[in-house]
Amino acid sequence: MDELIDLIATDKSAAEVTDTIKNVLYAKAAERIEAQRPDIATAMFDQTVDDAEDEVSDEPVDSMDDSYEEEEEEE
Repeated sequence: MDELIDLIATDKSAAEVTDTIKNVLYAKAAERIEAQRPDIATAMFDQTVDDAEDEVSDEPVDSMDDSYEEEEEEE
């Protein structure tokens, strides 16, 4: 950041100042991406989380049919 201030203070060309700003922004973005990468990789590829959520029972569920039959019996 000090380099950017020095470029502006010494009246360097606009292209140099712009390039320095871009480099600083890209460096900050890369740091943030690298910080988030392990968490995102774990969320995307961790098989233990997916197995627990995708577990399906083999037993059929006829809750809608049962409730319909109960209503018929009451009438």
